[in-house]
Amino acid sequence: MAELSLPRELSPGVWQTDVLVIGAGATGTGIARDLALRGVSCLVAEWRDVAAGASGGNHGLLHSGARYVARDTEAAAECREEGALVKQLAPHCVEDCGGLFVAVEGDDLSYADAFPAYCAQAGIIPQEVDPQEARALEPALSPKVVRAYAVPDASVDPFRLCLDNMAHAASLAGSVILPHVRVTGLDVKKHAITTVHAVHSVRGAIRIQAKQVVNAAGAWAAELVTMVGAALPMLFSKGTLLVTHDRLAKRVINRLRPPGNGDILVPGGTVSVLGTTSVHLTDLSHIQSTVAEEEENLREAIAMLPSLGKERFIRAYAGVRPLVGSGEDARSVSRNYTLLRHDKRKEGGLENMVTITGGKLTTYRLMAEKTTDVVCERLGVTAPCRTRTEPLPSVSASSWTEPGHSAKAWVTCHEPSNPVLCECEMVQADTVKEIVASLPEKDQSVLHSLGLRSRVGKGPCQGAFCSIRVTAALYDGGVFKSREGISQLVSFLRSRFKGQKPILWGTQLAQSELAEALHCGLFSLEREASKEVDHD
Repeated sequence: MAELSLPRELSPGVWQTDVLVIGAGATGTGIARDLALRGVSCLVAEWRDVAAGASGGNHGLLHSGARYVARDTEAAAECREEGALVKQLAPHCVEDCGGLFVAVEGDDLSYADAFPAYCAQAGIIPQEVDPQEARALEPALSPKVVRAYAVPDASVDPFRLCLDNMAHAASLAGSVILPHVRVTGLDVKKHAITTVHAVHSVRGAIRIQAKQVVNAAGAWAAELVTMVGAALPMLFSKGTLLVTHDRLAKRVINRLRPPGNGDILVPGGTVSVLGTTSVHLTDLSHIQSTVAEEEENLREAIAMLPSLGKERFIRAYAGVRPLVGSGEDARSVSRNYTLLRHDKRKEGGLENMVTITGGKLTTYRLMAEKTTDVVCERLGVTAPCRTRTEPLPSVSASSWTEPGHSAKAWVTCHEPSNPVLCECEMVQADTVKEIVASLPEKDQSVLHSLGLRSRVGKGPCQGAFCSIRVTAALYDGGVFKSREGISQLVSFLRSRFKGQKPILWGTQLAQSELAEALHCGLFSLEREASKEVDHD
């Protein structure tokens, strides 16, 4: 067994660790926790922040597997098994709301007829529901629903899931996360990576030496593979989603047909998330939803949920599915994960690199287990995987991602010394202090990190008022000095506006005009706009 140690900074800009995990999404943080439960510490490097890629840019749907039963039985079965485990082991991250698959007049009912048999092949047991009963359960459903099946879908908070995984890894094994670190190169000598070169957004160039390197960079995994002279064919599929002002359904609502655009509505706390599209991308530098994509989602979804035609939407966003394969038809590519050991010549011929990509948020634990098995085998660690049976602890600093959590706390006990800074989501000053104290690094992205770890900026005003109050509180607390807080405020507001541009109509357009009058007319923040960097 190799001698193991904690990650440590040998000198400014030089880190040494047993395992370097590149990517802090669900898979990367899941690997960190799996390693820690086997007694292995690691360093997690992430070029933005936790769940900044596909893990945070999705519906938040914890799949029953039913969506994939017709085309991808193996992936459907994995979702069924792993979804059940996440519900059991991380219930604080899950709302076990259930789901409905519904067909409406005009849909091809041959798919509805075959649906139970498709599900049975993946071990899923749907329950047929009378259309009238389905509408009673979910009043927002169209009166033209003609078939319905209940399935064990659920919603999951991916941010809290990732934060809790990373926090547990830190508490067990001293694992460390370094956000805002972009890998720029890999030195290879005698079939092993000797040094990983990276750039930190504040510290500048850094070097990392690791016994094992795990590439869990999602859609960017192929970029890292090319650095060792190998290739990984990947298909990048952008999915665009909309966030409603109100929660429209208790359950996940799926269209009972082969997967397509605008066919899922997922409840998340006080809102619902509608999507999704599938747009082929060749460039990962500009991932943003468009008006045309949002209109396509709405056109398709209104058939099963007519009230969407009059609903207020507060935000739109997009994520990229990291699919292993080629071509442009992302819907036909398997949702299975891909694990490369890199010990074969065509994969780079390396003894200390592993790549894991593809898969689903729902199957993150399984992907982490299989990857950690390879890493531990190479390190001589014989401890078994425990994530299949060990519950994931809830961390207080992560709980602030839950919608309504702060409101509950404020109603039961509030003090004048602990004012509400975000009225839309009832986030208090003490919450902000707690989260800032828990941040791995206090760099120029404090406001973005707060937005990820709390509900700040996620309500109907999209940060119009709370961003200013939070920035002022951070100045009062000594976190910001000089003009750094103003620069961060502009960057934060720009990222919020990025998600509003595709849905600026009706009430949300009026909200945006109010924000512009406040930020530009009163505070003249547009003067700083040319100086900041967009972190979204």
